[in-house]
Amino acid sequence: MEKEYPEWSVCQFFMDGSYEYVRHHVMAEEAIKAFRHYTTSVGARIGTTVRVIITDGGDCISMEWEHGKGITFPKPEDDKQHPEDTNR
Repeated sequence: MEKEYPEWSVCQFFMDGSYEYVRHHVMAEEAIKAFRHYTTSVGARIGTTVRVIITDGGDCISMEWEHGKGITFPKPEDDKQHPEDTNR
């Protein structure tokens, strides 16, 4: 069993271009919980929070939400099965 390390951070962005890290170096479960909170908050609903991201320890975006669009990364899987892909 692999040990999980607290490598995830959550950041919210505002209309004026400013941003705030709301979680730093937390476990994946805590990052997802915070992501859900900030993407359903009053600010997210009225549009003062315009973007929320989760980043990994390498500062790569692992999940992104944008006001008016919802989750934009990762993109939902295409439901159509590709003929050459039999593992779906």
